[in-house]
Amino acid sequence: MTTDPWGRVDDDGTVYVRTSEGERVVGSWQAGAPEEALAFFQRKYDALVTEVELLEKRLNTTDLSAGQALSSVQKLRTAVTDAHAVGDLDALMRRLDLLTERAEKRRVEQKHAQEQARGEARAIKERIVAEAERVATETTHWKSGGERMRQLIDEWKAAPRTDRPTEQALWKRMSAARNAFSKRRKQYFAGLDEQREQVRAEKEKLVSEAEALSNSTDWGVTSGYYRELMQQWKAAGRTDRASEDRLWARFKAAQDAFFEARNAVFAERDAELRVNAEAKERLLEEAREELLPVRDPREARARLRDYQERWEEAGPAPRDSRDRLEGAFRKIEEAVRRAEDQEWQRTNPEARARAEATVGQLRGSIEQLETQLEKARAAGNDRKVREAEEALTARRSWLNEAEKALHELS
Repeated sequence: MTTDPWGRVDDDGTVYVRTSEGERVVGSWQAGAPEEALAFFQRKYDALVTEVELLEKRLNTTDLSAGQALSSVQKLRTAVTDAHAVGDLDALMRRLDLLTERAEKRRVEQKHAQEQARGEARAIKERIVAEAERVATETTHWKSGGERMRQLIDEWKAAPRTDRPTEQALWKRMSAARNAFSKRRKQYFAGLDEQREQVRAEKEKLVSEAEALSNSTDWGVTSGYYRELMQQWKAAGRTDRASEDRLWARFKAAQDAFFEARNAVFAERDAELRVNAEAKERLLEEAREELLPVRDPREARARLRDYQERWEEAGPAPRDSRDRLEGAFRKIEEAVRRAEDQEWQRTNPEARARAEATVGQLRGSIEQLETQLEKARAAGNDRKVREAEEALTARRSWLNEAEKALHELS
């Protein structure tokens, strides 16, 4: 019989392995020496050791999942239990026990990491869904809103997955938000198309009116009509671009035809009125030299009436100089009027009487204050002295102004 610390070969060739539970048969050997039998079954043991070491290395150096590790441990445990090998099988079982503990620990860690990752994924997707719902219900910038909605869908696809129920519930909200946005956008553009059609019909009507007026020679009234039509055009809003451009071209062509005809007539008329403008320029020069500055309001008024008559007789001036000439003549008229007003104020007996009464009242008030001041000084009352002096200063200032006013009315 040949023996080994972990097994033996019986005389009949039966091979045994020793374990903590006793001996068990692992095979038989009939073809050679017993030492060869032990060596053969020890090599099988060495193969099991290699598998255990490989699993240990994978668990230490890779991200092998806990489930895969536990499955591999269980397969090795079965292989060791039923092994037809000679060696320290109990030691291998202890190493497998340690591997089981480490795999279980990894499973707890992986479960925690998975839950954390799912929580982070849930937070990311909840943010994406919340923004999608805001875009769906609030935005009216359809182009940028549509681009943002597409970006959010891409962000959703790129984001990590959370647990299945949460994933399905959030995607349901995401899909509903996208559909709601599409529905609102379709409704808006449908309404916009209807609105644009109404605008187009309104502008067709305005164009027809403008074209009907283009040959009018009632320059003033028709110019007013065109201003009203332009205001209506601006207030009507915009139709589609092609219709807008086409209608505006017709509207502008009608306006241009009228105003070009009017300007041609006015240009010819203005040329005839240049003579009137030259006459009014000479009248302005004469009136300024004779009337300004106004020294005698009565005489200036009499001379002004003559200039006013001559001004009317000169006739209308061209449009490009009319406002300037009329404005200059009105300034001369205004200067004469102001001079008359000032003269009337100066000679007004009621105004002079009021001014004299004011001067008299102030002089009387000053005399009373001077008396009060002397009494306060005699009594040594500093407070009353100060009050009387302040009052006197104010009254004397008022008297000075009142006397100036009275002098101007004299």
